[in-house]
Amino acid sequence: MVTSGDAQQPQQAWRYCGSQIKMWREEAGVSRQELAKEANYDYEYVKSMECGRRRPTLRLLQTADQLCGARGKLVAAYEHLKPEKFLSFAEDYMRYEAEAISLGSYQPLRIPGLLQTEETIRALLNAYLPPLDDETIEERVAGRLERQALLGKRTRAFSFVIGEAALRNPVGGAEAHKRQLLGLVEAGKVRNVTIQVLPFVGAGPGVDGPFVLVETAEHEVLAYEEGQETGRLYADPDKVSAITQRHAMILRQALGPDESARSIAKLAEEL
Repeated sequence: MVTSGDAQQPQQAWRYCGSQIKMWREEAGVSRQELAKEANYDYEYVKSMECGRRRPTLRLLQTADQLCGARGKLVAAYEHLKPEKFLSFAEDYMRYEAEAISLGSYQPLRIPGLLQTEETIRALLNAYLPPLDDETIEERVAGRLERQALLGKRTRAFSFVIGEAALRNPVGGAEAHKRQLLGLVEAGKVRNVTIQVLPFVGAGPGVDGPFVLVETAEHEVLAYEEGQETGRLYADPDKVSAITQRHAMILRQALGPDESARSIAKLAEEL
């Protein structure tokens, strides 16, 4: 069995709302240029929102509503456009993560979200392309920080293997990254959290990308793989077995928890 979030759902809402703005605008004889000028937006930015490539903002809806005489009909759409705390394709995984009794994560290129400082979170979101609006960034920062409360549940076990490349990449700048590294050292001191470093070891399962293994309260193990634009949660035994084997090999190649903590602290000192 394979389950996945519907990545198209938010974009469908954007497209529908954008088409409504365009319809009202054209019926009222208002040009896109006039709407852009009144809302204090660039013409192409408004075009992107009308075409559904960007989420229509409250400011655009309010301006279009007033210019086109929609009497609140366009503004009412905003309730259905509020930004989500998580990428839509990750929603299935998030539900399982919240209830998992154990979690094993491997991330070769970035610090796992459950361990990111707010500085790291903001740096990653600010670098997202196409650029996110401020409201979406704030919602996603809040969502990621809320997730981190899971680590405080001492009866649940969390294991993280982080690739050396992620630890050496100064996301957010040297000082912010130093604080991130020191935060990892502190997080690894908690009894239910294990953090290990996978050094550069050449060929192996570590080069095939990130994944997470989650165990439910019913002791069912699921595997989650995520790319830039998609995420898949697997319950199929063959798929879960393959990822479990990769995880086992990665754990064998990784530094032990104590050696990992010393390695991370050393990298922090070098910044």
